[in-house]
Amino acid sequence: MTLAIGFLLFPKVQQLDLTGPYEVFASLPDAQVHLVAATPETVIASTGLRLTPTATFADCPPLDVFCIPGGAGVNAVLTDARTLGFVRQAAASARYLTSVCTGALVLGAAGLLRGKRATTHWNAHDLLAFYGAIPVAARVVRDGNLLTGGGVTAGIDFALTLVAELAGQAAAEAIALSLEYAPAPPFDAGTPDRADPAILAAVRARTASVRQERESLAAAWAARSGVGD
Repeated sequence: MTLAIGFLLFPKVQQLDLTGPYEVFASLPDAQVHLVAATPETVIASTGLRLTPTATFADCPPLDVFCIPGGAGVNAVLTDARTLGFVRQAAASARYLTSVCTGALVLGAAGLLRGKRATTHWNAHDLLAFYGAIPVAARVVRDGNLLTGGGVTAGIDFALTLVAELAGQAAAEAIALSLEYAPAPPFDAGTPDRADPAILAAVRARTASVRQERESLAAAWAARSGVGD
């Protein structure tokens, strides 16, 4: 049976949030991977990569796995009624609802994280609580049919985790071997607790405006939805 796997596309998506797990899922026999956007027009990722949708909100088939990546463009999606409506529609019939990085905030804005354990990028992790989620610091977090991956590169971990469930651990290990997925970073600086404090401060400063907007949007959503009352 063919597995239908869909990734949400939107302007300024973080391409590695998408292309990392895409590579894993596309390596599965009998998997059909869709890039789903509001329109068929080319979508430009946050770093300039041009991505072509293969389906639109109007013609997207029912999905077994629905994944929402993150990126700078998430902020606009958080208040986009059309996109959030499609997210709720796709989630209602998907076997697995998933996200990578700040894509989890989109799930939150669609009202799909209430009472759920979830993770996201370290610079937005605390914002999950505004959406009624239970933040968990981990690379991959599962709560029922909801799987969320941490920041960017955790998308590969999440995809391999799900492949092991869909097709068995041997299939997931074969894909990991084919991709030579054996992380050995040249610098141990990939998390806030391991990064040099000066570098951490610089990254926070560089992303402060995006973070501030996200926090405002999350707080407004919580206020409207009565989270924390």
